[in-house]
Amino acid sequence: MQKEYAVQMKNISKHFGGVKALTNVSLNVEKGEIHALIGENGAGKSTLMKILAGAYQKDHGEIIIDGKEAKISSPKDVINLGVSVIYQEFMLAPDLTVAENIFIDKLAGSGILINWKTLKKRAKEQLLKLGFDDIDPEAKVGSLSVAYQQIVEICKCLARDSKILVFDEPTAVLTFSETRKLLSIIQNLKASGVSIIYISHRLEELLEISDHITVLKDGNYVDTVATSSINKEELVAMMVGREITQLFPERKAEIGKEILKVENLHAGEVVKDVSFSVKSGEVVGFSGLVGSGRTETMRAIFGADKKDSGKVIYFGEEVNFKDPKEAINKGFGLLPEDRKKQGLLLEQSIRMNTTMASMFKIKKLGVINHKKEKDYVKELLASIATKYGSMEDNANSLSGGNQQKIALAKWLSADCKVLVFDEPTRGVDVGAKTEIYKIINQLAEEGVGVIVISSEMAEIIGMCDRAIVMRQGSITGEVDKSELTENNLIKLAMGV
Repeated sequence: MQKEYAVQMKNISKHFGGVKALTNVSLNVEKGEIHALIGENGAGKSTLMKILAGAYQKDHGEIIIDGKEAKISSPKDVINLGVSVIYQEFMLAPDLTVAENIFIDKLAGSGILINWKTLKKRAKEQLLKLGFDDIDPEAKVGSLSVAYQQIVEICKCLARDSKILVFDEPTAVLTFSETRKLLSIIQNLKASGVSIIYISHRLEELLEISDHITVLKDGNYVDTVATSSINKEELVAMMVGREITQLFPERKAEIGKEILKVENLHAGEVVKDVSFSVKSGEVVGFSGLVGSGRTETMRAIFGADKKDSGKVIYFGEEVNFKDPKEAINKGFGLLPEDRKKQGLLLEQSIRMNTTMASMFKIKKLGVINHKKEKDYVKELLASIATKYGSMEDNANSLSGGNQQKIALAKWLSADCKVLVFDEPTRGVDVGAKTEIYKIINQLAEEGVGVIVISSEMAEIIGMCDRAIVMRQGSITGEVDKSELTENNLIKLAMGV
């Protein structure tokens, strides 16, 4: 029986200047299947999907949709062909409401006037399908959490009745329970005949829900395999060209004296009576659902947000950082959750982004030693296997994973004594994750106190000496290493 394909991309090539992003890459997606697309950061996955979406034009190759060659010159052409792409970077208007964003393509329906009551009702129905009817259709999208913005993005694409959906890291910002909801929805879409291309670095998800997996490496096609015929270790070897024997490397850090103590911290409407401590050489995990107050707690300590009351005792002295600059000067750093808005200056060079928190290392009498700076940046970025063209290129020229490495490098260069990592491996491939874990271990072994906020429970369990769980702005419990299990974390996060 001949296979029926929803999408065929044949021998696609794409160059950006002298950089080969894709070379003769092919992808064949059967009708009504979930087809996973994987590879390390910079492998070409997002570029291939942007060509399918009409955001980029291919240099060579052929695209066939539903058996017919597709002439794609713009994103509108693709939408008309029944294809929708949900990017890592949301395509939302923050000042418009949830309902307006979901139906942005057809606000007035078939008429010329907008029926706001009907629009709100239809938006509520779309949100209910995903199990997120607690999102207010009249709320401004810019006021929503990152996770809820992702849900609105998905609703917007589903509202187009697309028969081919591309999900680019859809669960990267979702918690465990939210991820389970989304995976269930995706399987229901498959059952209804929708064809799905699914990009994710979470291999467990791919092995659970996909029918086939296509692997790319360095802009080249590696292979397509039936999911039932391969395991996680074999997939990793295909992706990175080598076996990764240990995802969470061993750490040989000596846990020392208490260096940070937070007592009865209150901040805004989210952080309520939070108390905890961190010792030198210790990696402390912060777990909980999105909106539980983990990020807000760290921002209040860091001086990015105002704290209302409570004490922060840092190396035995009470401190009250009035802004992040003061915290940085004291050796307290924070790698933020949203690298694009808070972690990087995207329109500035890779070099500048890397050294902005450590100018003291490359300046003398107020003058920057540019040779010293370039040598330092080259050595630092090589140590964390960052892929880039020139260090004078803007940060927005990099793939998402390499942008995260630049954001990380900035703090590695700052010689912090306490460093908070907020979702440090979000959108990062499995090989790069291991590199980041090694860096966290190295920092702990050097006596740095490390705080890791993560929505991936496997990461909390595999990396942390103990975990603090938050729910609705308060700490619901603390779990020692010996008792770190998904079951215990979920119970505390859900208030069970």
